[in-house]
Amino acid sequence: MVRISDLKIIEILRENARTPFLRIANELGVSEATIRKRVKRLEKSGVIKKYTIDVDLRKMGFEANALIGLDTKPESYLLVIEKVKSMREAVSVYATSGDHMILLECWFRNSNELIDFCRKLEAIQGVTRVCPAIILEKVK
Repeated sequence: MVRISDLKIIEILRENARTPFLRIANELGVSEATIRKRVKRLEKSGVIKKYTIDVDLRKMGFEANALIGLDTKPESYLLVIEKVKSMREAVSVYATSGDHMILLECWFRNSNELIDFCRKLEAIQGVTRVCPAIILEKVK
């Protein structure tokens, strides 16, 4: 079980994973050692799985950031997931419920790359529908 104060630590680290423990400690009114121990416990218990970065895709040369919904034949579902996991364009792959069975986050240098990738997805045996949505702006 995660404490309420641990949620605040997680919130701070999600905003900036490089926030110094001393700054977190000052904000929460505890010692740096307390924060260090809590973060270590959160890591050890698997609550914090990894630290990552948020990048400006346009500055990296990627003009199109897309979420692509995929639907498959039920018997092809696991094979399709394995196939798309290995595709370099797929930054993240999610098994989902709702509108689509699989959701991909992908980065592309231009719209032509997005179109070509969608065609590759359509050609995968068992894929029944490909629904791309270009992300215009990340608002949170």
